[in-house]
Amino acid sequence: MKSPVIFLLLLAAAAAAPCRVLAQAQAPQTPMPGQILVTGTLADEAGKAAVLARLRELYGAERVVDQIAIGNVAVPANWHAYVQKLIAPNLKLISRGQISIAGNNVSVRGEVANEAQRQQIASDIATSLNPTYVVNNGLRVKAAEAEQGLLDAALDKRIIEFDSGKASMTPAGLAILDEMAAVMLKLRGRKVEVIGHTDDTGLRASNVALSQARAEAVRAYLASKGIVADSVLVSGQGPDRPVASNATADGRARNRRIEFRIAQ
Repeated sequence: MKSPVIFLLLLAAAAAAPCRVLAQAQAPQTPMPGQILVTGTLADEAGKAAVLARLRELYGAERVVDQIAIGNVAVPANWHAYVQKLIAPNLKLISRGQISIAGNNVSVRGEVANEAQRQQIASDIATSLNPTYVVNNGLRVKAAEAEQGLLDAALDKRIIEFDSGKASMTPAGLAILDEMAAVMLKLRGRKVEVIGHTDDTGLRASNVALSQARAEAVRAYLASKGIVADSVLVSGQGPDRPVASNATADGRARNRRIEFRIAQ
């Protein structure tokens, strides 16, 4: 017998866009806006009724469209109970995504609002199952990649220069920060982490302190350009995360850098 397969394909969290829940290998029909299309093959009417009842409770009966078939499929031990646990309220946090339950394999994909949600949903899924299940977390943070791309494009692999051994920036470094500030103003309150790095010349403790001071100097300058200070997180990594070899002057110069990351 085949194993039952249930997919929960969430195209949008809002009712204005379609949501789908699949339970079969064949391609489903295109749902209407706001609908949750449920298709697939389950072992019995009782299992089907339980899945539909849980989905209707979660999303509303008027949104659930039933296309589940009954067929000759094998059900792992307590499989229906685990499916009930997986159809949980936190699924409504996922947009443009898919959760597939194929026997003892669970895969979740889609977009969530932040990293905390991404980790929490995957953790909730894993803890609701027994150790025989394998969970693949393919969730991604909504819009974070695009926003990170804006920061990366603005910096354009350039190095924000500081005066030697100090936390004061050169005119060239300030000019780059002016461009970074203009981009950050477009991020509409998204928190950005400013991370200071150094090469490995000298004592590590001194380098960590210098990288922290430089990151804080960047935050202060950005604040003078209209960036809310609370939206900028700072840290100093010293020489611990090089991007090039410290054996050459060019490599050391590349390692002395300020990194901008969308905070998760």
